[in-house]
Amino acid sequence: MKKLLFILIISFLFACIVSFLGCRKESIVTGTQQVPSNLAINTSVGVKLQTAFVSGDVSMNVKTETSQTVTIKIFNIANTVVSKSTATVKAGDNFLTLYTSAFPSSAYRVGVYDANNNLIAITDFNKL
Repeated sequence: MKKLLFILIISFLFACIVSFLGCRKESIVTGTQQVPSNLAINTSVGVKLQTAFVSGDVSMNVKTETSQTVTIKIFNIANTVVSKSTATVKAGDNFLTLYTSAFPSSAYRVGVYDANNNLIAITDFNKL
């Protein structure tokens, strides 16, 4: 009986400790994010893809002067919009993923637009 009571007390204490640790607020470390050299943009605004020759999804950096919602449009070689999405970005560098797996092999253009449909930046890529 003493062993059973001892096991129950230890189990209860362990459960309390786990619950306490699981419910505590985690600290969030903020700071500047290191920009990879292949995504670095030297101007105050711009867009840069990880590579201009894409075979699947590709990382990109969208750099803006202000926090805002942007529209990302992908145009085909006939200048027709084949994909359109929105993203909320902060001032500075923003790392996003461009999903191109469903696109056929061709040349494409990526345009980033502000809420008033003004062009912020544009770049080209080739889907292999």
